[in-house]
Amino acid sequence: MTAEPNTTRIALVEDDHDLLHAVTQYLTLAGHEVVPFAHAPDALAALDAEWDGVVVSDVRMPGITGIELFRRLREKDAELPVILMTGHGDIAMAVDLLKSGAWDFLTKPFAPEALLAAVERAARARSLVLDNRRLKAQATADQASALIGESAAITRLRAMLPALADSDLDVLIEGESGTGKELFARLLHRAGKRRRHRCLSISCAGLPDALEDELFAAGGQASMLSAHRGTLILDDLDLASPRLQARLVHTAEERALRPAGSKEPIPLDLRIVALAGTNARRAEESIVPALFYRIAAVRLTMPALRDRREDIPALFAHHVGLVTTRLRQPIPPMTPAVRDFLRFHDWPGNVRELAHFAERFVLGLLDLDSAAPGLAAQPGLTERVEAFEREAIIDAVIAAKGEIGKAIAALGIPRKTFYNRVHKLGIDLPGLRRNSELWARI
Repeated sequence: MTAEPNTTRIALVEDDHDLLHAVTQYLTLAGHEVVPFAHAPDALAALDAEWDGVVVSDVRMPGITGIELFRRLREKDAELPVILMTGHGDIAMAVDLLKSGAWDFLTKPFAPEALLAAVERAARARSLVLDNRRLKAQATADQASALIGESAAITRLRAMLPALADSDLDVLIEGESGTGKELFARLLHRAGKRRRHRCLSISCAGLPDALEDELFAAGGQASMLSAHRGTLILDDLDLASPRLQARLVHTAEERALRPAGSKEPIPLDLRIVALAGTNARRAEESIVPALFYRIAAVRLTMPALRDRREDIPALFAHHVGLVTTRLRQPIPPMTPAVRDFLRFHDWPGNVRELAHFAERFVLGLLDLDSAAPGLAAQPGLTERVEAFEREAIIDAVIAAKGEIGKAIAALGIPRKTFYNRVHKLGIDLPGLRRNSELWARI
């Protein structure tokens, strides 16, 4: 099971049942998913390199100590963040553990906010580690199909491909620029019975008269006859001139060429796959009916990338793999800026734009750390002051074991000011008072 977005999974290991309950309750109220373990062997059996969260463990436990648990977990996954807690302050032990790879070391008593901050920092690091692993695994894995993704639209297209590839029906593929219309057209050719013959692709937008005449000529590399028994891809057919469309009508209807000066038509065994942009209305309005209804025996739509965002990680990994293989370069580490750009960008250029983004990523040509959407800005002075005030109030209440009068006296502020700041800073004072004695022991 995977935690919801923005929720951290926390394996909490603590042999003191009261503390286990208190810490679990606090972290759960903070919006995280806690999996409690009263015994270290149970945690050791349940946690592995696939654990998508962090570990928080007491140090002093019977049997397997927190230190031993940390070392055994490190053997399973050296990048799993482990936060250790102890009531026995030992600076030398803390330094040694941090050098050995422990994420953080908290000496009891400490403020619950300190634990929460450590958990959230560790969770961000863990998320990046797992993203990098998925990126590398997907980039190096063999792709079963060039149609990458598991969205409903792509799954449906992939399922249609085998039967459609062996059919002789003409096909009209619609979609925005960069969605993979020509890729799908070429897959139809390569997967079907015509794959032993030529696939000729012609861009119909602004086709010069000389090339148009060669297309209908009795010979030449650009002649339709060169793709006899194969496939003709008519790219941007909706942008073709009226003259070109009129000539294509006769070819599509008769399956024959009538070159200039020829007395007899030349038979032509050809499958036509036409590509048209953006939407169905544009294709129907731009292609003459006699041609449209002839070549649109099957109509398909390639979905925009923004409509299948769940496929972006796999597509990005695929293109990163292609670039690193071609350039013989290692896969760079994922950064928060790159991950957030992948999540939040609208991708108007669709898969083509994503492919270019992947190449710039591999080449180190991205500069997103200050501009990527979704990245939180560095806290300003006001936020830092409020964070300091919040921590000071919570520490005072815990140190006073929930006695508000003592906490106010320790802070040296008026009672009214204290309650105003508690309200403004969103501190759960009743909950803090209930658990203050337990927190003082942590």
